[in-house]
Amino acid sequence: MKQIMEMINDPQRVITKSWIESSYLSDGLKLEHGQADLLVLPKTTQEVAKIMHYANQNGISVTPRGAGSNLVGSTIPNGGIILDLSLMNNIIELDKETFTVTVQSGVFLSDLQQYVEQHHLFYPPDPGEKKSTIGGNVSTNAGGMRAVKYGVTRDYVQALEVVLADGTILNIGSKNIKDNTGLSLKHLFIGSEGTLGVITQCTLKLIAKPSIIETMIVGFTSIEQAIANITKVLQTLTPTALEFVEQKVAKWGENYSGFEFPLPDSQAYLIIMLDGNDRNAIDKQREQLLTTLGNVPYVIPKTPAEAAQIWAIRGSLVRAVEAVTQQDPIDIVVPINRIADFVNFTKQLEIESGVRMLAFGHAGDGNVHLCILRDELDEAQWAIKLQQVHDALYQKCHELKGLPSAEHGIGTAKVKYFNAAIPLENRLMMQKIKQSFDPNNILNNQVYIKGNHH
Repeated sequence: MKQIMEMINDPQRVITKSWIESSYLSDGLKLEHGQADLLVLPKTTQEVAKIMHYANQNGISVTPRGAGSNLVGSTIPNGGIILDLSLMNNIIELDKETFTVTVQSGVFLSDLQQYVEQHHLFYPPDPGEKKSTIGGNVSTNAGGMRAVKYGVTRDYVQALEVVLADGTILNIGSKNIKDNTGLSLKHLFIGSEGTLGVITQCTLKLIAKPSIIETMIVGFTSIEQAIANITKVLQTLTPTALEFVEQKVAKWGENYSGFEFPLPDSQAYLIIMLDGNDRNAIDKQREQLLTTLGNVPYVIPKTPAEAAQIWAIRGSLVRAVEAVTQQDPIDIVVPINRIADFVNFTKQLEIESGVRMLAFGHAGDGNVHLCILRDELDEAQWAIKLQQVHDALYQKCHELKGLPSAEHGIGTAKVKYFNAAIPLENRLMMQKIKQSFDPNNILNNQVYIKGNHH
């Protein structure tokens, strides 16, 4: 590894095996750890290219990472080099005339959002982990609460700079809105979880910042009633965000955040966000929705701070559970008309298995988040129960024509369920694509796409 130290020429950015902190050997859950020979923190694309060229020539595996917030094992290394891109965190250019911003891949989502909003622009993708990096968001095609109106990360990637396994630097995509010039290579890298190349720079589409953002929380007598009204909401308006949560689940967020949900007598809620620039239009949408829903209790926060408290409770649910007990997070997606079927199944499975589960999620796009709680189970019991619960959940997901991941990715944690959900022909094609970009199979070779065997 002496050659890499010479390439970087900064001993603080090249860390040898015995000095690598354990957090770099895991993912966001920090429950499983791998091992690596070297941790390298490049600052430029040229440094990344040199490292990849050397690693490829010598058959050394490389695991790229950003903030390490991944939840499915994609950043757990299997020997070789950890390539940490967190120091590549510069905002390179804000181009107001083309409504684009170009950033290095290590920029935090929260920093990007704050920066562009200071210039009265808006980056719509809004995954729950705001301290995730843009490169990580692109690599997992991150979604979030605003996806129901604005779409996911893929919809905002204009161009990418990517370093391939052999050190070749690709610049793909452009600032042009329309592009039908050849194959769209950038879309292969979006959601690829670091298996095809190392994303070093991203040019992202922006829109004008909405001047009005309104939150409404609607109460129901049961989660079944709340979910049954999702279709009515989507037929009446296009919400910016549409979330469902039971009162007993919201209590976790209340206890963790210190805030309180309104409508304490309701057993379940839909949280609806509207945005735009026309106050009359938003008022009309809200009135139409309330007429459609009938006589239901609702609250519209009077101030942005009150609205922020509601979203803070919803956004803190996973952390609230982690503060009390070990948990396994699931992000299954089903067709929106099957959300109720899946949530009801989780309740039945909870009773049959004796394992507590908290279901909530993005009602507008069928993304059900599920926290599976360990509680008092010992290590052996937890392993057995978790496997049984996983098998049942993903089987039900498959029956409902859903998919094993909405936005977390596959990584190492969901390989079994990925193989069951995706036809063999599709998987073989993915492997051929992997082989063409990374014939020596050095890039994230521990995750689901294996390049040199079927």
